[in-house]
Amino acid sequence: MSSSGIALFDLAERRLAYGDRRQEVLAQNIANASTPGWRARDLKSFSATLKTLSPGLAQTNPLHIAGKNGGPKAGQVLTGEMSPDGNGVKLDEELAKVADTEGTHALVTGLYTKYLGLFRTALGK
Repeated sequence: MSSSGIALFDLAERRLAYGDRRQEVLAQNIANASTPGWRARDLKSFSATLKTLSPGLAQTNPLHIAGKNGGPKAGQVLTGEMSPDGNGVKLDEELAKVADTEGTHALVTGLYTKYLGLFRTALGK
């Protein structure tokens, strides 16, 4: 059963992709916790990221306005306290963000599975 074309599943897939990308950015922060001059980065919130993405409309005529598709980008530099060597990573905060992202990932995966089960039941499969 393909879930493409169903808005709920498309949103869940985007949320999971966002979580994967955020985990990559947070892992880079943790890996560079002792690198002099490293500044912690994070993604914009998922809701802010959704606002910047186009709804995925097709450009069927050259006179139509082209959409702006793209994924979330790392680079929102967080400001805050720095250690004497210029490193801005706070391990406790980064680990809390990792745990929060992991929990959200589990929630979205659970919802996706439940809704897929409901669709299967409705279709008699």
